Amino acid sequence: MKRVTLPERPDWQTRAEGLGFTWHHDSGEPYWDDATAYEFSLAEIEDGLEAPTAELHQMCLDLVDETVKSERLMELLEIPEKLRDYVAESWKRGDPSLYGRFDFAYDGKGPARLYEYNADTPTSVYESAVFQWLWLEERIADGSIPADSDQFNSLHEALIARFRAIFPMGGFVHFASDPDFVEDRQTVRFLEDLARQAGLDPKFVAIGDIGLNADGRFVDEQNWLIQAMFKLYPWEQMLRDDYAEPLPTAEVTVLEPAWKSILSNKGILPLLWERHGGHPNLLESYFEDDEKASALSAAHVRKPLFSREGANIDIVEAGRTESGLDGGYTGRAIVQAVHEAPVFDGRHVIVGSWVVGDQPAGIGLREDAGRITSNRSRFVPHLIRD
Repeated sequence: MKRVTLPERPDWQTRAEGLGFTWHHDSGEPYWDDATAYEFSLAEIEDGLEAPTAELHQMCLDLVDETVKSERLMELLEIPEKLRDYVAESWKRGDPSLYGRFDFAYDGKGPARLYEYNADTPTSVYESAVFQWLWLEERIADGSIPADSDQFNSLHEALIARFRAIFPMGGFVHFASDPDFVEDRQTVRFLEDLARQAGLDPKFVAIGDIGLNADGRFVDEQNWLIQAMFKLYPWEQMLRDDYAEPLPTAEVTVLEPAWKSILSNKGILPLLWERHGGHPNLLESYFEDDEKASALSAAHVRKPLFSREGANIDIVEAGRTESGLDGGYTGRAIVQAVHEAPVFDGRHVIVGSWVVGDQPAGIGLREDAGRITSNRSRFVPHLIRD
């Protein structure tokens, strides 16, 4: 694994705009980095990332199966009491999952170490699936990378196949998000297009426009019945919304399913450690109020159960605290052993490893000058060479 620099493609921003990748800059700062890439060997991909992704995914599914049978674990993860049966039933029914993303510290030498699992609303799927693949094709075409270069990236095809598997008879599916947040809306547009390619009929509805009819069924702004819905909206909020109570009887298939509320919770990190302590891909972790957490008192990373994009994460080390952006995430937290993200050319990098259905399907990398990856961190493409 190594970081390589390349001249920027002269028309990449125009190309991005034309493809709907309009968030390639954030507040004037580049989000997509066209002058950098990470190069991997095939063994680093297959053994160092793909295999651990598959193993950790199965460990997570085993944890869900245990959790839905345990009031104690549901309480530890702060699943609202009134919705615990709904979450458990979604698992027992086998409600299907579309995708998820593990975030790893990986340097190509030691084992990948799990920072967290973005199991519910993982963004960056478009840039991982589409724009970095186009980057690869265009770089090969212009001769800036070798013609035999490859990429660990079957996301586009895998997501279409997964939509077909979830909805084998086709049909009408709503897609929902905040319509005013550009990245979310464009990400959902991409997924709508994939659903269309899979033979479905997608229709967008703004989260705030979803209502309830007299029969207790969810409807869109045109009073169309919502029977199946993909939502880019986190379960930890959805389970606490005013419309949470009707969910168990609303007869709606939701992607991601309600059981993903268990895995999108950072409380799974100490639970995985408790069950698989010493596993080479896990970091020592405890609930903050667990007496065992004292083992990490000198140095640890504090993470709220519910937080995103590095917000409200603290690195406590040598009596000093380094904090991420304040996203307003409070409440119960876990502590995790400090494990530095690898640094290449002064940039800290993490690898996002995607799962579609139950299969590893590709990676995307984010890098930052700081130790805490945030929504300001840059997306960097990758290639495979042997």
